[in-house]
Amino acid sequence: MRTISHFVNGQALEGSSIEKGGRFGDVFNPNTGEIQARVALATDAELDAAVRAAAAAQIGWAATNPQRRARVMFEFKRLIERDMNALAEILSSEHGKVIADSKGDIQRGLEVIEFACGIPHILKGEYTEGAGPGIDVYSMRQPLGVCAGITPFNFPAMIPMWMFGISIAVGNTFILKPSEKDPTVPVKLAELMMEAGAPAGVLNVVHGDKTAVDAILTHPLIRAVSFVGSSDIAHYVYQTGTAHGKRVQAMGGAKNHGIVLPDADLDQVVKDLSGAAFGSAGERCMALPVVVPVGKKTGDELRERMVAEIETLQVGISSDPAAHYGPVVSAAHRAKVADYIQIGVDEGAELVVDGRDFSLQGFEKGFFIGPSLFDGVKKGMRTYQEEIFGPVLQIVRAETFEEALALPSEHQYGNGVAIFTRNGRAAREFASRVNVGMVGINVPIPVPVAYHTFGGWKRSAFGDTNQHGVEGVKFYTKVKTITARWPEGDHEGDAFVIPTMK
Repeated sequence: MRTISHFVNGQALEGSSIEKGGRFGDVFNPNTGEIQARVALATDAELDAAVRAAAAAQIGWAATNPQRRARVMFEFKRLIERDMNALAEILSSEHGKVIADSKGDIQRGLEVIEFACGIPHILKGEYTEGAGPGIDVYSMRQPLGVCAGITPFNFPAMIPMWMFGISIAVGNTFILKPSEKDPTVPVKLAELMMEAGAPAGVLNVVHGDKTAVDAILTHPLIRAVSFVGSSDIAHYVYQTGTAHGKRVQAMGGAKNHGIVLPDADLDQVVKDLSGAAFGSAGERCMALPVVVPVGKKTGDELRERMVAEIETLQVGISSDPAAHYGPVVSAAHRAKVADYIQIGVDEGAELVVDGRDFSLQGFEKGFFIGPSLFDGVKKGMRTYQEEIFGPVLQIVRAETFEEALALPSEHQYGNGVAIFTRNGRAAREFASRVNVGMVGINVPIPVPVAYHTFGGWKRSAFGDTNQHGVEGVKFYTKVKTITARWPEGDHEGDAFVIPTMK
């Protein structure tokens, strides 16, 4: 059976997990339910070795001029594009999402790499001439040192690149702890970073579970930690990391709402909801699992159309080009989603479409679950308050605009929200007033482009700095401000030459 090792200091590191019969995690093929590989789970010593390799490499990497670091990013981007098909196939085989979704996963990560290619311009500081008599003041942004990222299973390419792309570009070195459920692509990314010209130790991948997470959060040489996962763990990561003097950004769960006003284009809304709620089997923190139609007529028509739309959805293996989505990542996660559906029934919501009995012929042991639709969901229900993270869409009806606005604003999560309407004034007011971090106007999954920033509010994010864009640069750097005054004197003998870049 294939064993997935760590990648430390530019090479595979088998470590004590293999040499001494240590701990491993199973990597499944979600399409068949079979174990396809095992992944070594790091010890504290292995994590420490990776950090020390990163610390040793960081001195030289930080001294490398920004143009040369940008050239590595340009080459890394080219290599990812060269290997796009192979990477997408690996990603789909371990995660279960269809190939088109896997390519989207990789592409959205590449957009942050493209942003990082412009790091020489972005790192330029501020300058004030004559702030006082003969005094100039200027600032510079400098790297932190060794940084780390802890990433989830649902985007094994995009989220790592969101983190390490900017961190490495500004001069840090990086420790990536990906999900042990789909760990191969993160290792491939590290190998390609080396091929692109990054020195050994700049990007390291260490697999593991809570042992590795705690080692990252407490290691004295790690200066900053970025995390994406569930809210409870995000809170733990934030509290533990900051208690050990680290800068931490920890992105948590979500329960994104789609508000549908009576004037919305329902044909487009239904198509958007289908992709946003059921795409990638609902395993997205920016999925749209709650739709809020305003008014009975809007709600009744939307429900009817959604039932018809769900009937057209095809669930298949991840390599099937006709499939709209594939299996969920594990048997345990499939059971969790099914349990939530039963909880919804027990709470009194109307289960209009039940996907729990779905089975794919020839792949009966795969982790498949069909699309489900609830109506009559109330805001006090557990299934509304908690994140299901599966192909389940809930209809929560509202009578007025104000009632619809209050639902996402008062929810414990505040990651994303969307409003569907032709009324510009209503959309503008909604965007201004809603208590949520990312807003879409007739856009069902409002993930910002790479040169803006990603981050939610409330229990969807802990820490005050968002991911990627200028906020990402701020997170991975520290500002130094210099106040300078040069005394008058004899300058004979000084050589003045035009500086050049060699």
